[in-house]
Amino acid sequence: KIRQAERFIDRFRAKATKSRQVQSRIKMIEKMDKVEEVIEDSAAVNFSFKLKQQSGRFIVQLEDISKSYGTLEILNHAHASIERGDKIALIGANGKGKSTLLRILNGTEVVEGTVQPGYNVIKGFYAQHQLEALHVDNDLLEELKQAGSGKTEFELRSVLGCFLFSDEDVFKTIKVLSGGEKSRVALAKTLISEANFLLLDEPTNHLDFISENILVQALQQYEGSYIIVSHNRHFISQVANKIWYIESGQIKIYPGTYDEYLSWKSRQTATETIIKPTITKPEKSTPVKSSNQDNKKIEKEIERLEADIQKLEEQKVNLEAELADPATYQNHARFKELQSGHQQLCSQLDQLNQKWESLIDKLGS
Repeated sequence: KIRQAERFIDRFRAKATKSRQVQSRIKMIEKMDKVEEVIEDSAAVNFSFKLKQQSGRFIVQLEDISKSYGTLEILNHAHASIERGDKIALIGANGKGKSTLLRILNGTEVVEGTVQPGYNVIKGFYAQHQLEALHVDNDLLEELKQAGSGKTEFELRSVLGCFLFSDEDVFKTIKVLSGGEKSRVALAKTLISEANFLLLDEPTNHLDFISENILVQALQQYEGSYIIVSHNRHFISQVANKIWYIESGQIKIYPGTYDEYLSWKSRQTATETIIKPTITKPEKSTPVKSSNQDNKKIEKEIERLEADIQKLEEQKVNLEAELADPATYQNHARFKELQSGHQQLCSQLDQLNQKWESLIDKLGS
């Protein structure tokens, strides 16, 4: 409840129309008794990362990078670098080139310019197409052994258990798994590969909230560097210390967490809204008026989306509370119903968050 209130405060702190609700929630938090967060043993990471070797200072450097698909320009003489210890979230609306940039960093996308890999860098790449690289006749234990981590069978069972494969599940062959189960295996395989640089493209797709929580904990204790493409706002707020986004063919970098980035972006948008009419020449008053009207429409749509997102987040919290109740698992049909509902909610939230991010970008452009 505190976290929900804090999200509301962060999201609407700069809005004068929401000041009363913001102050109300601040006072509510001050009055609440705080207790230590309860951590379920069954939902805790019980394996540790081992890196074969530490990388050099720079993981990868991009110099004068250009990339286009026909008339669609993704990057235009862009520059960026990743240093050891960077935990980057690459964000933005669909079609901005996030997955393309991830492949460029991985060295698997042809580009103009220079992609300079760092010293002693061992990469681990996860994307949906990686599922095709799984060996369909292997069982889960055999597949994880091929990651080369040197972990014992007991340790590998623990890893698989973190991703909801237990008991005899570990002897299933890859070919009988569903798409979501294959995603969890591929992700587990990437995490234990002893790579010191991870590239993860939408890693929370097909994960339920327990597995997502496991992934968050795993990345928080990971000592290497990584860059993650994700639309899951809650997820990236937990794991990123830098934000990247592509704008006007350039890689823009915000040196802070996702929550700090949102706050900065909100201030930038508010400042531009105030400044633009002031610096506009008189002869262009008509276009400015039209632009202001467009901005108001966008702001209203953003407010509507934020209200919808808040409602869905509240429903998600309620569902997760019921799923966390041990009694739920005694009724298999009810558990399946709740799990399906949770997946649908997560999908709806992803769609609304993508629209929200797209409108924020449009408002700030």
